[in-house]
Amino acid sequence: MAKNKTAQYGPWWKASWEKILFLILLAAFVLISPGQNIYLLAQSPDTVVLPPWPFAVPTPAPYPVNQTGWYPGTEITATGVVVLDIDSGVYLFKRNETMTLSPASTTKLLTALVALENYNLDDIVTIKNTANNGQVMGLVPGERMTVENLLFGALIHSGNDAAWALADYYPGGVPKFVEAMNQKAKELHLTSSTFANPVGYDDPGHKMTPMDLALLGEAALDNTVIAKMVAIPEITISDVTHTYFHPLRNVNTLLGKIPGVGGIKTGWTEEAGENLITLVERGGHRVITVVLHSQDRFGETSRLIDWVFGNYRWEELQPE
Repeated sequence: MAKNKTAQYGPWWKASWEKILFLILLAAFVLISPGQNIYLLAQSPDTVVLPPWPFAVPTPAPYPVNQTGWYPGTEITATGVVVLDIDSGVYLFKRNETMTLSPASTTKLLTALVALENYNLDDIVTIKNTANNGQVMGLVPGERMTVENLLFGALIHSGNDAAWALADYYPGGVPKFVEAMNQKAKELHLTSSTFANPVGYDDPGHKMTPMDLALLGEAALDNTVIAKMVAIPEITISDVTHTYFHPLRNVNTLLGKIPGVGGIKTGWTEEAGENLITLVERGGHRVITVVLHSQDRFGETSRLIDWVFGNYRWEELQPE
């Protein structure tokens, strides 16, 4: 008869003492070691370690701060006003910024953007219809003019005939060009504005808000061709045969008069009143001012510029 295994080999723990000792030491090592579980670490805000960004984080633009707390009042007669610090995107002042008003010839900024998206600067346009009311550069029927020179006429001299010629050159003519203008307005998020013509004639379906005009001005200035043209005080252009010459003078009288002013567009009709969108740059800070339905667009824009740079300072925001 076989002997009992316990009697033969002794107690089981004596035969396995080495394994038991190893397990005890392993358990002790785990208990005294510092925790390394990433999920446990993430629960403690003091010990979270974030991975580095895979790209450079841009430095915030200097933030404008009103030092005095004073804002324009009744000395600014314009119905709609917007003052925008371009680089920070901060609105320094707004009045009736969402009211729809007649933009008049400030419309030509959108006309220029659509033209530049669809034409080459050296495309040659044969002038057809020159019957335009208001401000004109004096185009002659049958005259052949480059797109670039028509843009000079529309943006510097605010020539209605130049803007109309650019629209008439579009496939499908002026109606299709106006459709393209409204499509471009949607792309620029001019959500409260509609356009009925390329010139800025008063029309129930041709309206803009001061806020939308500021956004349009910012988009126009991002185009190097427009930014260059709107800052030119005067220039003389000709047709391609050098037969007809057109002296152009910028309607914006603040150019060369107010330090830092670099354009961008005027507008006037009896319904619209005096309109002006202006870029001014001082000390590395770029500011857009918009006045719509003003009684003194140049004087009020000048006062707004003085107010901005007399009351605001720009603070550097440091990441924590």
